[in-house]
Amino acid sequence: MGDRREARDTEFQSFFIGRWPRLMRTAFLLTGEQHAAEDLVQSTFEQVYVAWRKVAAADDPEAYVRRVMINAHARKHRRRLREFLAPKDDSGLVREIADTGDRIAQADDRGVLLKALAGLPPRQREAVVLRYWEDLTETQAAEAMGCSVGAVKSNAARGIAKLRAIPGLAETVTQGRRK
Repeated sequence: MGDRREARDTEFQSFFIGRWPRLMRTAFLLTGEQHAAEDLVQSTFEQVYVAWRKVAAADDPEAYVRRVMINAHARKHRRRLREFLAPKDDSGLVREIADTGDRIAQADDRGVLLKALAGLPPRQREAVVLRYWEDLTETQAAEAMGCSVGAVKSNAARGIAKLRAIPGLAETVTQGRRK
């Protein structure tokens, strides 16, 4: 019995180590805060460990875990907990245009993007993150979100349309492409 448990723990540990970075990125894009993302991924893996036999036997264990994480994030929103994706308004600051290889400029661009993501409703944000950052198919995103493919398409389209309508974000993207 101890050998089986040890083998199961080793299998889980290997899965955990291999998936942590990608799930952290997704969680960060959903929550917008490093600590909140870590909490989300950690609580997800706590749930997954308890049900590891079932998860390991699934057709796509990573999709199963992603679904658990999306559900945990959705539950948090239903309780009306606030998330902060960007610092308070800094619109009075003057921005200079930097080289595309400039790490500071990339951080500023990322800040603009995270602020834009913060303005999206949770389902649109989930659809955009899963489709465009995680590069999931519409079917995979629908499974992760627990909705239909059509709902993913409409939420992603609405989310992208809102992001494109943000002037600061559009300028950032077009500047990056010109250089």
